[in-house]
Amino acid sequence: MQHKKIAFIGAGNMAFAIISGLVKSGYPASEIIACNKSNQVRRQELATMGINVELSNRQAVEQADVVILAVKPQMMAEVCAEFADVDFSSKWVLSVAAGISVGRLEQLLPSANNIVRSMPNTPSLIGEGLSGLFAKKSVDPTACQFAETLLSAVGQCYWVETEAQLNQIIAITGSSPAYFFRFMEAMQQSAVQMGFSENDARFLVQSVAVGAAKMVVANPNLSLATLRENVTSKGGTTAQALAVFEQHQLADTVNQAMNAAIKRAEEMEKSL
Repeated sequence: MQHKKIAFIGAGNMAFAIISGLVKSGYPASEIIACNKSNQVRRQELATMGINVELSNRQAVEQADVVILAVKPQMMAEVCAEFADVDFSSKWVLSVAAGISVGRLEQLLPSANNIVRSMPNTPSLIGEGLSGLFAKKSVDPTACQFAETLLSAVGQCYWVETEAQLNQIIAITGSSPAYFFRFMEAMQQSAVQMGFSENDARFLVQSVAVGAAKMVVANPNLSLATLRENVTSKGGTTAQALAVFEQHQLADTVNQAMNAAIKRAEEMEKSL
């Protein structure tokens, strides 16, 4: 990756994960600026890594070649106002904030013409993330490549053709770790009711979840339906359990939940 000066505006968990991934992959810490006014502990952690944490948002933006907008969506307008008059014509902008459209970012930063939107998910915190990415056709391809390479430091990337699809990506990858956590939580609760300790129940459930996920990855030519069928003997225990899911319309419930997430993402986009 070309070593450009990067400024992170906001240094919460996701930004910290990306910065850590970059540094671990060999990106010079001296080329990274991170701004986080409110969290002194985080600032100290970053400073220990060799990251410059002493500049204001405006100073960081002025010095940067690439600006990563990593503040909470509801704070984006206020934060961008601090440097809206800076010339962004030669800078690249990457937003990792949900619900802020490219059009809205263009309003907030009028001179910015190379904006990439991304939607990382929380497994990025352990280097196992999946980031959805979108950019207008007019964006410099080199900027798109840089954004992809940067986010690859914390996982994999997936480009969408339209910005509307980014809201769908939120439902499929951004929010979805919580779906799996909720299912695992329910299994843990059931195991505890059977008499297992909470720790033992968690160990059993998480071990199976990891194993199942690895089976999916290890068998790319097998459909998920086939993998399920391979575990399901006719008239057996697994079939009986799956029948309960079908009685309660699991597939329809999941579909409704994912569409609810998309609807909320669309509402956020309009309100911000």
